[in-house]
Amino acid sequence: MYDKDKLLEIIKANEEIARKFFEIEVGILSTCDFKDLFEKLLLFIEEKFGIPHVWISIINGQDVSDLVQALESSHVVKERLNLVERSVFLELLKDERTPILVNENLRPYYRLLPENQKYFVKSLAIAPLVLEGNVIGSLNLGDYSGLRFEPSMDTFFLSQLAVKVSICLSNVNARAKLKYLATRDPLTSLLNRREMEDLLEGEFSRAIRYGTPLALLFVDCDHFKTVNDSYGHNCGDALLRYLATHMLKIVRRDDRVFRFAGDEFVVLLPNQTFDKARRVLDRLHAFVEENPLNFGDVSIRFSISCGIASTEDPEVTGPAALLKKADERLYEAKKQKGLSSSK
Repeated sequence: MYDKDKLLEIIKANEEIARKFFEIEVGILSTCDFKDLFEKLLLFIEEKFGIPHVWISIINGQDVSDLVQALESSHVVKERLNLVERSVFLELLKDERTPILVNENLRPYYRLLPENQKYFVKSLAIAPLVLEGNVIGSLNLGDYSGLRFEPSMDTFFLSQLAVKVSICLSNVNARAKLKYLATRDPLTSLLNRREMEDLLEGEFSRAIRYGTPLALLFVDCDHFKTVNDSYGHNCGDALLRYLATHMLKIVRRDDRVFRFAGDEFVVLLPNQTFDKARRVLDRLHAFVEENPLNFGDVSIRFSISCGIASTEDPEVTGPAALLKKADERLYEAKKQKGLSSSK
């Protein structure tokens, strides 16, 4: 039978733990993106409970690239993130969805540690994280005391935190998908025209502020209507996706490719002069000439026309003028080929 004072002490300790977990939950429930969620989570747990090592493990090979990219962009999280193989994760957690506590035979669990990190912990708490019904990784807590996370301890509060974090993950993921759909062209998955207008304005302001060049390509598929009429709209759609995919591979990581309308694309080239933009165009032309679209049993050759403009042009006084100048030069390029603009 419990001593009354001892029982009151246990109740008070549990109330204090519950209060701290509640404060963490309140702090993370208002987050809107993966980066913010995990930065707050890691820092709150350290601050509220004085746990020396808190980190995240994500199972590799899952469709959570947006999550991983967001976490890797965070200086707070990057050093505390580990990508682990699913076989390793399941070996350690047995596909359990409830937290486990470990303070013996810790060496196998070192595989959950971030790369090049040695924490020398003597006890661990591992709480699985769930997204869209699938275990995607774990929140890990490590302490230098072997008594901090004894297997016999109750994991109720940790389980509740894992559930709340998983709910937050689902909410953030839903927001990320909505944002993606709002900024992307549904056919090619390229950034859409509205996003182009916003980014063009921002890049133009940055170029003027820092005195750096900015170039823009306006690209159009020649004879696109003929492709649709001859082979069907599915083929036309395949051609647009094919071109979009390879344009992304040809440009630099910091460049942006947009679907403007129909068979027209815009490529925004920060820190690129007119001459360097022409080299990008030369690579595009070379690819198109050497790589026809294979659609079913048919190999379809196609060509593109392009207009180039840059902030080096004296007529370019704003983002709209940059786009207009490239469009005018696209029209000139098509006219020289004896083609009319698709607009």
